[in-house]
Amino acid sequence: MSDHSVNLPLFPRLPALALKGMPLMPVSMALSGFARRIAARHPAMFRRLGEYNAARFVLDPTDLPLSMLLEPLNGRPRIHLSRRTLRGDARIAGPLSGLLGLVHGAYDGDALFFSRDLVIEGDTAAVLALRNAIDDAELDLSAEAQAMSGPFAAAMRRLIAMAEARTGVALSRHEEDGTW
Repeated sequence: MSDHSVNLPLFPRLPALALKGMPLMPVSMALSGFARRIAARHPAMFRRLGEYNAARFVLDPTDLPLSMLLEPLNGRPRIHLSRRTLRGDARIAGPLSGLLGLVHGAYDGDALFFSRDLVIEGDTAAVLALRNAIDDAELDLSAEAQAMSGPFAAAMRRLIAMAEARTGVALSRHEEDGTW
């Protein structure tokens, strides 16, 4: 069997170490607010989850010293960060760049799964529902952040473009332009 692994960028170690001492409650609250703004802009994404709208998804970026619990809660999502092992209905684990790349359509989830760059545990039907809901919404997290930035949207766009160029991480959706 050949190795079909995608060469995913890893989160730099020094900033990852800095996350070990950072208080997670304010970040959890900010991410929950961000998720609720996305939910307000993309309500169909949460309807698409159907029976899995109450599922608890553990998103585990393996290159960070924390994991995230995402609870869709019928369009009132909540995100909880923790340094401890989180329990949910399903767990999706892989480098942060792979998880973000999935959201932005930069990587094929099946390819990441079969190459073992992505690990899925628990209720795979719930994960498939989440994947389909996100794919259908064609989310672009950087566009969402820019929309929330008001007069600082142009500066936010430049900052995100610079971060993408330096890290190789898909922080925005690129439509058929060959950049990913």
